[in-house]
Amino acid sequence: MSVVGILYHPKIPASHPLAAEICEWLQAQGIEAWAGSTWDEESVAAHIARLSLLVVLGGDGSLLRAARLSAAAAVPVFGVNMGKVGFLSEAQPDEWQEKLASVLSGHYWIERRLMLHAALCRRGHVLGAFAALNDVVVGRGMQARVVHFELCVDGDLVTTYTADALIVATPTGSTAYSMAAGGPILPPELPNFVIVPVAAHLSLDRALVLHEEAEISIQVRMDHEAYLTPDGQDGISLESGDKVVVKKHEHLCHFARVESSGYFYRRLMERLGHTR
Repeated sequence: MSVVGILYHPKIPASHPLAAEICEWLQAQGIEAWAGSTWDEESVAAHIARLSLLVVLGGDGSLLRAARLSAAAAVPVFGVNMGKVGFLSEAQPDEWQEKLASVLSGHYWIERRLMLHAALCRRGHVLGAFAALNDVVVGRGMQARVVHFELCVDGDLVTTYTADALIVATPTGSTAYSMAAGGPILPPELPNFVIVPVAAHLSLDRALVLHEEAEISIQVRMDHEAYLTPDGQDGISLESGDKVVVKKHEHLCHFARVESSGYFYRRLMERLGHTR
C-alpha cells in the first residue's frame, strides 16, 4: 500500500474529521494519503489510478458511489460505516484503525462483485449508459398507475409484466430493494442476476434468477411517466416504447475484507435483527 485515498460524506459531519484523523495516521505509517468528498467525482477520477486502496466513510450509498468510481481501476474499497445499514462496510468507526492496520500489513482478501451495465435505447439510438453495483430499476413515476414491461432474455421474449416496476439486481443488490420486494437473497460470490417485479398485477409475480452472461431487455409501454433508476441515483425519464438493455458490466467492484468469508451471513442476520 503506497497511496491511500479517503472519501468522506459531505452531509455526515463526523466523517470529515475522521477522514483527517485517518489521513494523519496513514502518513505516520509512511503512507501517502489523499482525502476528498465522495461527491467530487472529478477529483476522485483524477486520483483513482494511483491509489492502492480507497477508504470510504459513509453509508451504503457512499460505497455504491465509490464502487462505480473505482471499478475501472480495480482499486479495492474499504468501507467504514457511518450510515444506518452498512451491508457493504468492513468496519465501524470505533474499529477502523485495527482493521485498516490488518489491510496495510497484508492480512486481508479481495472480494470481487458483479456490476451491471444499463443502456437506454430510444427508436434504435442509445441515449445513455449507466453502471450499477446494486440494481437497475425501471418503474412508474409519481402517478400510481402500472407500466407494461416486455421482458426479453438473450433476444427471446420471456413474458410481459403489468407492474409498478421491474428490478434487475446483482447479488449485492439482492439485499436492497430487491429483498424488500420479495426477491431471493443471493450471496455475493454467485455469478447471477435476479429480476423481481414490484406489485405485479395479473402477471408473473415470481423472481427470475439469470446467469451473469444473460442480456436482459426491458421495453416499457405506458401513457404516463416512467423512469430508469440505476443504483438509486436520479431517475432518467422514459418514453413509451423505450428499451433498457442490461448486462454484466465489463468491470468488477473490489472490496478489501479482513473478516472471514462467512461474514455475509452473520451481517445479514444482524441487520435483520436475528441473533444466534
